[in-house]
Amino acid sequence: MSEENKAVRRTETGRVISDKMTNTVTVLVERRVKHPLYGKVIKRSAKYHAHSVDGAAEGDLVEIEECRPISKTKSWKVTKVIEKARII
Repeated sequence: MSEENKAVRRTETGRVISDKMTNTVTVLVERRVKHPLYGKVIKRSAKYHAHSVDGAAEGDLVEIEECRPISKTKSWKVTKVIEKARII
């Protein structure tokens, strides 16, 4: 398939909040939206289950990409680890 025919997939950046499942991490994605009437900036968040073969750890900042459904709840995969969590 040529690059022109490939669909553009959604990407999000978020923090890994759980890595207890095998090959799966839970990623919290936060975004800021402006209220349409009052103008106040509000934080909105969503949690996604993402497929992670390389084993992203809890606290890592990762980039996830939408993909075909892997299971009932997994439709995202980790493309890269942007920042590793600091171990104290």
